[in-house]
Amino acid sequence: MAAVGAAGLLGLGLYLAVPAAAAKPSPSASPTASSSAAPDRHKHRHPRLHAARGMRGVHGEMTVRRDGKFVEMAWQRGEVTARTGTSLTVRSADGVSWTWSTSADTKVRKNRAKAALGDVAGGDQVVVWGDRSGTARTAKIVRVPGAKDRPRPTPS
Repeated sequence: MAAVGAAGLLGLGLYLAVPAAAAKPSPSASPTASSSAAPDRHKHRHPRLHAARGMRGVHGEMTVRRDGKFVEMAWQRGEVTARTGTSLTVRSADGVSWTWSTSADTKVRKNRAKAALGDVAGGDQVVVWGDRSGTARTAKIVRVPGAKDRPRPTPS
């Protein structure tokens, strides 16, 4: 009976350990001084915008800690459907439309260069980051990606 119990525990241990070990990739060799490592061209980009570039999501909200307080933030990727002097309406691919209030503090980048909110036109594809309070969203960053920044279609 003890042998059966020991075999069962051994089997359970292997059942749990083997998939966990397989999920951890082995470390790759570190680059040497002779390798031609490309410079980190993303080094100086804004981390939130860099993260948004690689994501496939269209909009989202999160709670973060800023200056010791919890703050709600939101981001959205989509098409500008309306723009006034103090607001920007963006519609995501899934049909969600959010209106973002803007101010003189809203940072705008178009084709990787500093721009003004007036440079953002209806139909532009944008990524917007900002604060959320209740249902109000305040844009802190509006980015109109250039052709190099747009995601490439995946081969089928």
